[in-house]
Amino acid sequence: MAVAAKHKTENIGLTTIYGVLFAIGAGHFFNDSIQAVVPAMFPILEKTLSLNYAQIGWIAFVVNMTSSVMQPVFGYYADKRPTPFLLPLGMFMSMLGLIGFGLSPNFYVILFSVFFIGIGSAVFHPEGSRVAYMAAGDKRGLAQSIYQVGGNFGQSLAPVFTALIFVPFGQKGVLSFTFVAAIGIILLFFVSNWYKQQMMNGFQRTKKKVITASKAPIHSKIKLAMALLVFIVFARSWYSAGISNFYQFYLIEDYHLSIKQAQIFVFIFMIAGVLGTFLGGPLADRFGKRNIILFSLVGAAPLTLILPYVPLYLVIPMFFLIGFIITSSFSVTVVYAQELLPQKIGMVSGLIVGFAFGMGAIGAVIYGNLADMFSIKFVMIFCSFLPLVGLLTWFLPSDEKVREYYSEQF
Repeated sequence: MAVAAKHKTENIGLTTIYGVLFAIGAGHFFNDSIQAVVPAMFPILEKTLSLNYAQIGWIAFVVNMTSSVMQPVFGYYADKRPTPFLLPLGMFMSMLGLIGFGLSPNFYVILFSVFFIGIGSAVFHPEGSRVAYMAAGDKRGLAQSIYQVGGNFGQSLAPVFTALIFVPFGQKGVLSFTFVAAIGIILLFFVSNWYKQQMMNGFQRTKKKVITASKAPIHSKIKLAMALLVFIVFARSWYSAGISNFYQFYLIEDYHLSIKQAQIFVFIFMIAGVLGTFLGGPLADRFGKRNIILFSLVGAAPLTLILPYVPLYLVIPMFFLIGFIITSSFSVTVVYAQELLPQKIGMVSGLIVGFAFGMGAIGAVIYGNLADMFSIKFVMIFCSFLPLVGLLTWFLPSDEKVREYYSEQF
C-alpha cells in the first residue's frame, strides 16, 4: 500500500496554480466556442444549402469524429514527448477551418472545412488536460472542472450564436469568430511558455518515474474498468448528441417554435451543463468519483424518460435539471481515468474526451438517418433511455479499489 499512498499524495503539498488553470480554461472556452459554431449553423445550413437531416448528421460526424480519433493519438505522442506549442498550433488550425466554413459554397467544402476544426480540437485537448493536471496541486477534481467548464461553456453558446449572429448574418457570420481564434492563439502562447518552463524546472523529470513504472503490465481489472468507463461515456455522449444537434428541430416541428425560440431551450440545457461540470469535480473530491458518475446518469434517467411527453412549459425546468445532473460527471470521468492510468495522462484524457466527441459523432449520423426515416420525436424517445446505461457504474471499482490496483501493478 506504500506505492498507493505515494500515488495518492503525489500532488499533495503542491500549490494549485489558479492563474494557469483559469488561462487554460479560457483557452478551452475559445476552442470549444469555435467548435460550437458548427452545430449552431445547422438550422441556417438546412435552409440556405437545402441540407437534409442525414447531411447535417455527416457534418457533425466529420468534426467530432476527426477530433475523437486523433485526440488519443496526439495524447499518446504528448505522453512520449510533451510539446507545449501544440496548444496555439491547434487553435491556428481551427482558425483555418473557420475561414473555410464561413466561405463554403456547398456541402462537400463544409465537410473539408470542419475537418480542420476537428483536427485543431484534437491537437488542443490532450495538452490542455496535461496543463490542468500540472497546475492542479492536490485539487485534481477542481482543476479538471475549471478546465472542462471552459469548454462546456463555449459549447453552451451554440444556440446564442444561432439566435444573435447566424440568423441575422447567415453563413458569413462565421468569419467573425476568426477574431476569437486569434485571441485564443495569443493566450495559449503564454500558457505554452509556462508549460515549457515547468518542463525545464523538473516537472517532466518527476513524471518520468511514473512513465518508467508504466512498463509494468497493466492490471487486468484496470483494463476492464477502462472498457466499462468508455461504455458509460458512450451512453452519456449519445444522449448529449441527440439534444445538442437535433432537439432544436424537435422543438420546431412538434412544438411549432421558431429557430430563435428553440435556441433558448437548448441554451438552458447547455448552460446547466456548465454548472454541473464545474460542481462535479469538487463534489467528486468530497464524495468519490464513482459515486458522482453513477449519480450523473441514474439520477437523470427518470427525467429523460418523461421529457419527450411533457408540455412546453415544463421543458425548461426539466432541461435545466437534466443538463445539470448528466454533465456533473464530465470532468470526473477524466480524473477517474487519469487515476486508473496515471502513467498515461495525455492518452487517457484524449481517449475519454475524444471518445465522447466520437460517440456523439456516430450518434449524430444515426440520429439524422433515423429522423429522415421515422421522425425527430422517435429520435428523442430513443435518446431518453440511454442514461439507464449508468446502472453499470455499480461495476466500476471504488476510488479506494483503484488505488489498490495501482499498488498491485508495481
